[in-house]
Amino acid sequence: MSTAPLAERLRPNSLDDYIGQSHLVGRGKIIRGMIESGNLSSFILWGPPGVGKTTLAKIIANTLNRPFHTLSAVNSGVKDVREVIEKARSQHFFNHPSPILFIDEIHRFSKSQQDSLLGAVEEGVVTLIGATTENPSFEIIAPLLSRCQVYILRSLNENELNTLLNRAISTDSDYKKLNITVSETDALFRYSGGDARKLLNILEIVVNSQGSNVTISNKIVTEKLQENIARYDKSGEQHYDIVSAFIKSVRGSDPNASVYWLARMIEGGEDPKFIARRLLILASEDIGLANPNALLLATSCFQAVSMIGWPESRIILSETTIYLATSPKSNSAYMAINNAQDLVKETGDIPVPLHLRNAPTKLMKKMGYGKNYKYAHDYEENFVEDEFLPSELSGKTLYTPQGNPKENEIKRRLEKLWENKYR
Repeated sequence: MSTAPLAERLRPNSLDDYIGQSHLVGRGKIIRGMIESGNLSSFILWGPPGVGKTTLAKIIANTLNRPFHTLSAVNSGVKDVREVIEKARSQHFFNHPSPILFIDEIHRFSKSQQDSLLGAVEEGVVTLIGATTENPSFEIIAPLLSRCQVYILRSLNENELNTLLNRAISTDSDYKKLNITVSETDALFRYSGGDARKLLNILEIVVNSQGSNVTISNKIVTEKLQENIARYDKSGEQHYDIVSAFIKSVRGSDPNASVYWLARMIEGGEDPKFIARRLLILASEDIGLANPNALLLATSCFQAVSMIGWPESRIILSETTIYLATSPKSNSAYMAINNAQDLVKETGDIPVPLHLRNAPTKLMKKMGYGKNYKYAHDYEENFVEDEFLPSELSGKTLYTPQGNPKENEIKRRLEKLWENKYR
């Protein structure tokens, strides 16, 4: 029997054996096109664990026959990055494609570590392939992100998991010697959660627990797993389901459900800053002007958990979650900016009215910049009726107050100031 894990034994060496991500590596798709043309640019693979990020990087290097350097952000520092870059520089000859530098969990690199990559990527000393389970927009510095395309990898679907299962049973040298009967796959696929590595690990547990005659059924799979290993994978598919339930419970004003889903994330080892970020978004998108203090509390929450960490952060997150769940709700600010952006896309770059323009020079004043502008503080109640939109858009309503006490107050004030304009 082989001592290598099943997942390693089954790691594919070519795109034709690669399972999943057909939107990227299928015929005529972007990554396959880069491989076939040999014109490889730096990119970041973003997706949950077990969907083939590392495997894809190795296939690319093998297919293109390029030197392949790998670093793990978990145990590599700036010194390691510089050493690899210098080694790659010595391998980079004139008219030869640059070596590939693969960085696993690149989101764990600090800003200084990411900065140390910029020059080599910019100069083409290395072609960077990064792998991350976290949103690159939050975790990767902007200068590096601007030099890389981001490709999203998806959890494997049931058909892809089934293909992988059949391949393991029919092609693995050890498993071909066994009599393996698959009567049910529901539990196997459910526990794997779209993660190929997890599916193969579970299969290995089930096979190793039986003799030469192996049966795979829902009951046997459940029994052999001493606990539900898919209870909460902070980087896997169920992660997204639980986050979605958390957001919808807060939005739905149910504090009990909100704290329950919060506890599921905490017990699963979620990053407290990730949870705090979601609360920040909720505070502005779903509560907004119905309770402006929600954003202030969410901001304080994010700052606090960034300084404290576990386990005390759970109390701060609980307080903020309950406050947001029990706050009145409004998405009027969210809808207003959507409406405004749609209007801008529709109408284009309409010139700023002359009376609203700045006039720092005499020439600009002669041209009428700022002429007839009415300074609101010179008038009663610090308000004067004027036109602040381009004339073509006069009368357009983008913000509509919603029916909560705070925005009812806003609505009354707008109606008093503008009379018919905001009725």
